[in-house]
Amino acid sequence: MSRQLLPKAVLSAKDQHFREFALHGNMWKVVLYVGTPLALYQSLNQLFKIFDSMMAAHISAGSVSAVAYLSQISLMLSALGGGLAIGSSLKISEAYGAGDFDLVKKRVSTLFAMCAVLGAVILALLVPFTPWFLRLARTPDAFISEGTLYFRLELFGMVISFFNNIYIAIERARGNSGRILRLNMAVIAIKMSSTALFVYGFQCGISMISTATILSQLFLLAAAVRNMNQKDNAFGFSMKAVSLKPAVTFPMIGLSIPVIAEKMAFSFGKVIINSMSTIYSALTVGALGISNNIGGITTMPQNGFQEGGSAIISQSVGAGKPRRALKAFGCVLAVNLLIGIVLMSCSLYFLDALSRLFAGNDPSFQKMIISIYRFEALGAIPLGVTASVMALLYGFGKTKLTLAINFCRVFVFRVPVLWFLQSFTSMGSLSVGVVMAVSNIATGVFALIIGVYEIVRICRRYEIPLSAPFPFSGFQKAWGKS
Repeated sequence: MSRQLLPKAVLSAKDQHFREFALHGNMWKVVLYVGTPLALYQSLNQLFKIFDSMMAAHISAGSVSAVAYLSQISLMLSALGGGLAIGSSLKISEAYGAGDFDLVKKRVSTLFAMCAVLGAVILALLVPFTPWFLRLARTPDAFISEGTLYFRLELFGMVISFFNNIYIAIERARGNSGRILRLNMAVIAIKMSSTALFVYGFQCGISMISTATILSQLFLLAAAVRNMNQKDNAFGFSMKAVSLKPAVTFPMIGLSIPVIAEKMAFSFGKVIINSMSTIYSALTVGALGISNNIGGITTMPQNGFQEGGSAIISQSVGAGKPRRALKAFGCVLAVNLLIGIVLMSCSLYFLDALSRLFAGNDPSFQKMIISIYRFEALGAIPLGVTASVMALLYGFGKTKLTLAINFCRVFVFRVPVLWFLQSFTSMGSLSVGVVMAVSNIATGVFALIIGVYEIVRICRRYEIPLSAPFPFSGFQKAWGKS
């Protein structure tokens, strides 16, 4: 298609202002401006998962375990769309930072088209064969009988979320973190009110929990359609801008494949852990899932700053500012360490009350949750390091290294350790908590080693002082221009 037939690609005044701010403003202000709403967004998502588990527990203890188990399988599949959104959005951010707005529009439009094809293939392959697929994932028979319809509905919700993840990633690249937060608050309000109505009002089963998710995701999709339908805007969708040319698609796909593999491997590893945990009891799986949800109170805000940081770093790299990219990493690391210390302390202080919310009137289930989480909480600070290093690696396009980190997290530091504890100790269900602590701490150390190596390599390549990632001197200048 000739260039004359392509739609215009220009920036709005707001997008132009953010680009200047991201590339030239004080880095502490940039990181907090972009990252804080995303951290709140991730925290609200985590609260939504916690409330989901609480409402599933109202149905029965078996229901909360079924939801915890099937959710991990769903997350493994959603890694396809999520990985595509993350990898591709980094290339969009890079083109945005470089000022190539025609390429931004082509990549945005092509990314949505690829997502549509991916979603159609997943639904066609898995919806008719859900029971067989769940057995292949070694799902307990009790969960299959209770959760087949739930999982089918989850598949439809997941495909809708593919489009929403891309939309959120694009808004993140534009610096519209506040819009992301506001939309997500509306999504959670719809989700929680619908779930409460179905579970407490109509006394429905877990399938209606998934239906509530679909309703909330449809609201976000409607907002995406409205906000992306902007004529001539570089971030708007246009069928005419969809391009299969290698210059457009290959960089996005090449960066996304390791991210997809990383996220699928991580989720698949959690499915394996859940399956291995069933040798104790089905409730152990539920307790582990609840422990993960409580742990998310700390890790999800860290992930929010990871996402915001990676967008800032990739824009700086695209604009030819590697030193500024390293400074962004230093700010993200400082914030994530502070989050880890504060929220880990709070979660342990209120652990008895939190666990009671999930366990209901089952004191043995509550005791199991507490015993597992006390170990899992030890990983809060190391995982802050991991999230920060991941932001650095994503921003510089080192997705093969992020794959190595998360692969080792599960298949080196987690699954073999749990196998050893089950085979050679008598720790029982406590072993799943120990393995979470071991894997999270080991992953933090491994990520730190890779991060230091990459920083040294980047500094040598661009002749940057090794002090570049440490932004504290800039912080002392009363938020002046960096």
